[in-house]
Amino acid sequence: MRAPASGLTEFPAVPADVRLIDLAWNDLAEVPAWVAGLTALEELRLDGNRLRSLPDLSGLTALRALHLDGNELTSFPGCPPHLETLFLYGNRVGAIPDRLSPALRHLAAGGNGLTGVPGSLWKLTGLESLNLAENALTEVPPAIGGLTRLRMLDLGHNRLDSVPSELGDLDLTDYLYLSDNRFTEVPEAIGRLDRLAYLNLTDNRLTRLPESLGRMAALVELRLYNNRLESLPESIGGLAGLRELHAQGNRLTRLPASIAELGELRVLDLRNNQLRELPDRLPPGLRHLDLRNNRLRELPASLPPLDKLDLRWNKLDGEPEVLRRLRDQGCVILR
Repeated sequence: MRAPASGLTEFPAVPADVRLIDLAWNDLAEVPAWVAGLTALEELRLDGNRLRSLPDLSGLTALRALHLDGNELTSFPGCPPHLETLFLYGNRVGAIPDRLSPALRHLAAGGNGLTGVPGSLWKLTGLESLNLAENALTEVPPAIGGLTRLRMLDLGHNRLDSVPSELGDLDLTDYLYLSDNRFTEVPEAIGRLDRLAYLNLTDNRLTRLPESLGRMAALVELRLYNNRLESLPESIGGLAGLRELHAQGNRLTRLPASIAELGELRVLDLRNNQLRELPDRLPPGLRHLDLRNNRLRELPASLPPLDKLDLRWNKLDGEPEVLRRLRDQGCVILR
């Protein structure tokens, strides 16, 4: 049964053998007790309603996916033993119970104000994605290294001062969000995440990055903005597949020469730093270069064939010849 965003205020009647119920984005305030008797139910979608509680669903042995994002739940739902997907993002659940379905593969418990999680969470070795963002977590234990099947991890918008080196034991492939925490550094072990495509370290207090960063050969996008970085590691040239590098809002005074080795880089955002000069060579495939609000007085004699170059709030001496050549090639130049 599918009736998302249909203006429902009451739970409709459904067949006893129903396998899918999708009532997301309605105006439901209650789930009737008889739903706990739908023994054939495999997937239940109730995101974006006004639910404050649920009946005990632990007897629904066929249920594999339970979607409850964006409700008003204050307690963790009673879940069946074979549940694989549980989405609880943006509720008011104060605690995660010690006992969770050992079959869980995807768990989203972000946006609930959690101050901690039970040790049993780190023993769910089948987890493939884990979202604990927008909580009030102050630590992540070394036991996280046991989640060896994890591909996606979001710990952003918490109160973490550090992450354990065991983070490098994970087999993350899709993304790692560590944004908006209180890090002053990240462990060298992060370099072992050599299959990771997306890394977000924004809005922390980072003053340096480990040289091991250059071993993260699968990175496609790296976000570092709003930290306190004065330099980037020379090893960054090893990120052969990197397409976007966002480093705005730091304290960079120079770029490493190795940045020219980023052959796949297309977007380089360096606005709001303290750059006084650029390397003689930049990545050859670069198409978008943002240099707003730096301290540049001159440019290299040669730049890549850019589509857009933003130089606003710099004070260049004169009109460099390289800008004329770029304009002739169709580059949009903002000064």
